[in-house]
Amino acid sequence: MSETLLNQELSTQALCGLVADFLCKRQWLLATAESCTGGMIAAACTDLAGSSNWFERGFVTYSNAAKTELLAVDASLIDQFGAVSEPVARAMAAGALAHSHAQVAIAVTGVAGPGGGSPEKPIGTVWFGWATPAGVTSEVRHFDGDRAAVRQATVQHALTRLLSLIELPEDKAKPLHPTLHPIDPLI
Repeated sequence: MSETLLNQELSTQALCGLVADFLCKRQWLLATAESCTGGMIAAACTDLAGSSNWFERGFVTYSNAAKTELLAVDASLIDQFGAVSEPVARAMAAGALAHSHAQVAIAVTGVAGPGGGSPEKPIGTVWFGWATPAGVTSEVRHFDGDRAAVRQATVQHALTRLLSLIELPEDKAKPLHPTLHPIDPLI
């Protein structure tokens, strides 16, 4: 599955459909904790009919106060590392699980622009956190484009990476979707 997702551009709707299938198969629920996307991941998920079967809740924690109040992100992490940082993204993901009934969480915090960037954290910098039963995973990405492009790329990456984290071995042997086929690297 991962190779297919890396080599084919999937629409947000298709990604949400795959996330839904994987979560429903496991009887898991998803929670989101979003800063720079302002709820776009939750909106994409709930655009899909039947999402109440697998989407539990979304936290829009745009301000630092919201991160601490709603997700219990330690204010000292924000003070020491900044809101756009690995420790904060990880704490947001863990906090989304702790403050929901979900088994899986996505967290994003970034600089979408057009302002707010710095040499250390330029516009387009986004930290991601994913919490699953296996633990918390995080990574940083740098996206090009205007505010809308950075936010849309964030949604796409958050969902794509979630799929690779919740994939079971038996999923790899099955086609992801009737219209999706693995890319032959020799072609």
